[in-house]
Amino acid sequence: MTCDMTLKASQNGQEGHSGVDLSGLSVPSKTGPRLFKEALAAGIASLAVLVLLAWATPANASSRIKDIVDFEGVRDNMLVGYGLVVGLNGTGDSLADGHFTKQSLQAMLNRLGVKPTAAGLDSKNVAAVMVTATLPPFSDKGTRLDVTVSSLGDSSSLLGGTLLVTPLLGADGNVYVVSQGQVAVGGFTAGGDGETVTKGVPTSARIANGGIIEREIAFDMSAMTSVKLSLRNPDFTTARRIAQAVNAFLGTSAAVSTDPSTVKVQVPSGYENRVVDMITDIEQLRVEPDQIARVIIDEQTGIIVMGENVRLSTVAVAQGNLTIRITETPQVSQPGPFSATGTTTTVARTDVGVDQGQGSQLAVLQDGVSLQQFVNGLNALGIGPRDMITILQAVKAAGALQAEIEVM
Repeated sequence: MTCDMTLKASQNGQEGHSGVDLSGLSVPSKTGPRLFKEALAAGIASLAVLVLLAWATPANASSRIKDIVDFEGVRDNMLVGYGLVVGLNGTGDSLADGHFTKQSLQAMLNRLGVKPTAAGLDSKNVAAVMVTATLPPFSDKGTRLDVTVSSLGDSSSLLGGTLLVTPLLGADGNVYVVSQGQVAVGGFTAGGDGETVTKGVPTSARIANGGIIEREIAFDMSAMTSVKLSLRNPDFTTARRIAQAVNAFLGTSAAVSTDPSTVKVQVPSGYENRVVDMITDIEQLRVEPDQIARVIIDEQTGIIVMGENVRLSTVAVAQGNLTIRITETPQVSQPGPFSATGTTTTVARTDVGVDQGQGSQLAVLQDGVSLQQFVNGLNALGIGPRDMITILQAVKAAGALQAEIEVM
């Protein structure tokens, strides 16, 4: 038996013997054309359904709720501390009279039972540093985290140093982390009297797993009766879409958008004491974020970023520059050979050129022009980013730009 379908027609026009042998199933010859037509019809119908689904899919890609909101209680906490790095190879702070590094070193030695004199504290191997870290949410006592060490004085490098025990405090003044360890510097400084080479920032370093959590931040999510979702980009439409998506999933009216940046979700009956499960289910839902028409301008670097909803009313735009170039080419004038009179002098030669931008044209942008059409029109005029910033501000002043301009 063969695993293909063969159709054989006799020379007199009558249907001959044909058969279908597929995976051991043999179908009589007369049913072959009918099955082929049915399969073809089914394929066309499936293709039509796929086309309709693709047509019905929004043009803008949707996002997960977990990517556009922050959940109540799930947040980081900033920590900071002051400490000393020792063991530097002559690249530490200069311990002048009244220097805070000298005072800190003397206080530390006093706590250790050493009573140094002011004249005895003359070392270039110590540097005062600020130690920072971020305490992740729901961190347990005894776990470790990375810390960042930054020079505070006039130290030239922290390479090879060791951070002494440094407590890190939160905004409430309590100690949450204690850090200590060998610092890892990503840069260096080398040179002599004539030249110095610096790579990276040698006065900043990190200590991997250099901090130990000593205090936990208590927060019980299982006892919560409601959860707030904070939008990272506040918007009325996005907040409403999130509430609708959550309600459609839960089958109740538990979610309400209280303002453009907050959606409040009441814990339904099926999720009592299972708030983590509810958040896990909610954060996987997909919604399409909305945004206002906004144009972001950075005048220092000439960067322009425009959203897709930026539209313009009918407006005419022209761009022309007046450029004046003045070139000085002094020449030397001297008398002829063996001349008894005359002196050698310098004669000024000035070349003035004026460019009034005659090549610039007036472009008319029709009502409802999209972002792509607007950019293409300005590019056709040969306008650079700097001039485009001025044009955008002028169009906004004329009331033809239906968007918000934000200058960074």
